[in-house]
Amino acid sequence: MIHKNLSQGSNQELGCQNVHFTGQYQPFVGPASSLPVKLTEAQLKVTYRNLPHWELEGSVYFITFNTWEKLELTPAARKVVLNACKFFDGQRYQIFCLVVMRDHVHMLMQPLAKLDHQFWSLSSILHSIKSYSSKQIPKVMKHIGTVWQDERHDHIVRDEREFQIFWEYIRQNPVKAGLSVTPEEYPFFWQMYEV
Repeated sequence: MIHKNLSQGSNQELGCQNVHFTGQYQPFVGPASSLPVKLTEAQLKVTYRNLPHWELEGSVYFITFNTWEKLELTPAARKVVLNACKFFDGQRYQIFCLVVMRDHVHMLMQPLAKLDHQFWSLSSILHSIKSYSSKQIPKVMKHIGTVWQDERHDHIVRDEREFQIFWEYIRQNPVKAGLSVTPEEYPFFWQMYEV
């Protein structure tokens, strides 16, 4: 149990706290996971900035990150972001489903274990994607300055049902926005396989 009093909305980095769960919670490991994970003790890492961020080793996450002040990415810029997201797929993380919209990105993904059996952190994964893409976007789109909001929205996927709901939500995002008739027609949508 976490015993920390937090003030919501603080810009100050409050650090992190490790919490150990023994046998009570088994993280959901995605259906296509290459992880040989049978965790009897999962380690939960909690960090705070403006939003709380929970990382549980071996878990699958639904992640959303947004452009700065609703900056609209051009098609060329969205392609840069799609390629940046897919670059370490299968090496640092497994992407199940991904869509790059005009002003935000949705991903259903799972960090993979490093050689030392530690998992890649969400912050290092997202930093890599945002940093690289923000340096490449000005080369394909007229924009100087900040591209991405500092934080992300992340959600630990709890079970197969939730996994399917998030997958379908990502798939239908460009359709609901009127950018394509089907998810597969949208050029900045990618999925591991058909659900």
